[in-house]
Amino acid sequence: MSQTDIFNVLLGYLLFVPLITLHEWGHAWVAWKCGDNTAYNEGRVTINPIAHMEFIGTVVLPLMASFVALSNPALAGFIIGWGRPVPVNISNLRRPRIDDTLVTIAGPTVNFILAFALVALVKVGVMSGVDGMVEVGLRAAAMSLGLCFFNLIPIPPLDGSHILKNLVGMSQETYMRFYQFGFIAVLLVINLPGVRAALAFLIYGTLGLMGSVFGLS
Repeated sequence: MSQTDIFNVLLGYLLFVPLITLHEWGHAWVAWKCGDNTAYNEGRVTINPIAHMEFIGTVVLPLMASFVALSNPALAGFIIGWGRPVPVNISNLRRPRIDDTLVTIAGPTVNFILAFALVALVKVGVMSGVDGMVEVGLRAAAMSLGLCFFNLIPIPPLDGSHILKNLVGMSQETYMRFYQFGFIAVLLVINLPGVRAALAFLIYGTLGLMGSVFGLS
């Protein structure tokens, strides 16, 4: 493993942390604004990364996946990371089903907005001739879109499952029964070639469209 490999892994991780932090902050902030103070009282309406990190899910597994991917990308696909889940008490929300959906959408929406802002930064880098800004900006924007679209997969515990639950009117009891097997289902689904291809299409297709807004494509 070269020094360049180590640098790229650490850079990727340093980009991942603020992206997942702001994703979780989005959930917490919208829940607070919709009437549930649970996350607010636990100090989650903050952009301090420590408040949103889990040692295993946010530190160990993402770094492990990045290093494993250098030699075995297929194996790395079975290692995923996550931020500390934001606690939401649905009964505290003013409009439980609608507001729960808004809280759920908030995380991916923040990542989408961040990606757009990062592409704008790439444009600045291109205009000023700072190649490092362009490279890092594109990498971070792709990662942010990856978090956005990955979390919209409708399998527990991902955000998309909450959206689907509220859309079809599924009871919390039924949802929790699916939730028990969700983690295994996520690992299996994201390693299906068709799913990976669809995610790549969404990520880089959207990145291309954002780039075209700023005259980058």
